Amino acid sequence: MAPTPVIAYLTKLFHYDFGVVISASHNPKNYNGIKIFDSEGFKIKEELEGEIERKILYSSEIGYDKVGRYSSRPQLIKFYKNNILKNFSPLDGVKVVLDLANGASYSIAKELFSKLGARVIALNNGKNGKKINVKCGALYPETLAAYVKYYSADMGFSFDGDADRIIACDEKGNILDGDDILFLLAKFIRPSSVVGTSMTNKGLEVALANQGINLLRADVGDKYVVEMMKNKNSPLGGEPSGHIINFNYSTTGDGVLTALTIASFVKKENKSLSKLVTLKHYPQIIINVEVIDKYRILNSDLLSAKVIECQKLFGQNGRVLVRASGTESKIRVMCEHKNKELAENWAKIIENLIKNIEKDYI
Repeated sequence: MAPTPVIAYLTKLFHYDFGVVISASHNPKNYNGIKIFDSEGFKIKEELEGEIERKILYSSEIGYDKVGRYSSRPQLIKFYKNNILKNFSPLDGVKVVLDLANGASYSIAKELFSKLGARVIALNNGKNGKKINVKCGALYPETLAAYVKYYSADMGFSFDGDADRIIACDEKGNILDGDDILFLLAKFIRPSSVVGTSMTNKGLEVALANQGINLLRADVGDKYVVEMMKNKNSPLGGEPSGHIINFNYSTTGDGVLTALTIASFVKKENKSLSKLVTLKHYPQIIINVEVIDKYRILNSDLLSAKVIECQKLFGQNGRVLVRASGTESKIRVMCEHKNKELAENWAKIIENLIKNIEKDYI
């Protein structure tokens, strides 16, 4: 058992052809799937994913179970651990709460923080997998916030099941999402550009611009963030959900690495996390509208005209985004504006229009 970013690191380090992870990511165990990394430690491209799926699902070849060799080498994880430890300074005096989601970070996160001198309170550190991501971890940061305040800790970190994403919490119990984390890392790394997604908050775009840093937007999904980071030569990127990619250390999202990076900044600056993360989020309203034919509705001229009208009204003070869910029969409406009431009103206007368009089609 190992976090997904460990496999990505080892695949590149030892020049393996592929790294393969069985994981449900941030979901319960019944959603298990497969993540595949290439020899450089990056997730394989969609074209290759599709080819593999087709050959597995539709191949007429008969499988043969005698091909290849198998050996178990859990000791390889030490190479990842040693690489982490040599890149970070001691964290003596730092008290941290870790929610390990009963997942792949169950031992490695606590071990690394402890070896660097931090005092660690570990939550949900079971390892049998039956309770992985069940009301714990990155999707349930409220639990983490409560424990941070209870133990008067300096900060807290929630990982998802395979530990490739992270949600943080400052000493006051304020929950910090991926946008907050990108804001903090950008302050210290000082890149010329940061890659976010279409869901990245407008507040981060404004805050980065004030520091002379350009925000680039990729499609939703960490693989699209990584692809744009490579194409635009940007060292830092991530999603509000907590996938944070820092090319200075890793080729993929790494929750443990990100947590240690944040803790080291706090230690170095000798300031509280709440003082370092001062990002002002724009109010963001998201409505999921269930529909029968999402793509037909998205092609509606009426909907396009209304979205254009909304964006013109918002101007530079907000954004509107209407897109199809990648996995469900839903259209996601996102309105973001300095004025929360205005964002709420327009999200509702667009939602009602979508429902009316669907009625007409039916």
